[in-house]
Amino acid sequence: MHLFGLTGGIATGKSTVSKMFAEAGVPIIDADLVAREVVEPGQPALAEIAQRFPGVLRADGTLDRARLAERIFGDPSERAALNAITHPRIQAAVLEKTRELAEAGAPRVLYDAALLIENGLHHGMHGVVLVVAPPEVQRARLMARDGLSAEAADARIAAQLPLDEKRRHATWIIDNGGSLEDTRRQVAAVLAEMRARPADSL
Repeated sequence: MHLFGLTGGIATGKSTVSKMFAEAGVPIIDADLVAREVVEPGQPALAEIAQRFPGVLRADGTLDRARLAERIFGDPSERAALNAITHPRIQAAVLEKTRELAEAGAPRVLYDAALLIENGLHHGMHGVVLVVAPPEVQRARLMARDGLSAEAADARIAAQLPLDEKRRHATWIIDNGGSLEDTRRQVAAVLAEMRARPADSL
């Protein structure tokens, strides 16, 4: 089985590209979904979070993400404490999902993660798909999606690892700044190259 990474900058349309790969029959492991699963009620990570960060659970026992975000925002030590609880569980869950898909005979799997490169998760994968869009497109999408000012949108974009830096680690680049039809054609071309890779390719 080949494991590929999918990443991109904020508001480049990574989710749109991920959906296109899924529609083409490629199983997707979504890092965001896994991160939510490991903190569901009954999971060990949630109990640890509640102990380390008192007051972040709602009355129904679910995690109040907004309150937790307030606790760790701007405090690297608090963020590190949270990551120490969640990251090992996320990695274990991803490995288990990957193993299950391999045992089921999936020839290729796509791991969708916004911080794939920042966290060094691209090392050892069979290839990385990077979704990009022009800065003005990112800005317009962020402003429309999150109700941000141009300055606030630019600040969000600037807070991420620059796309030019991510390009250095990409096997394929999909420009999602145009039409959906154009993006779909690029996805099809990348998928064709993925399928052409020999089994022992790394």
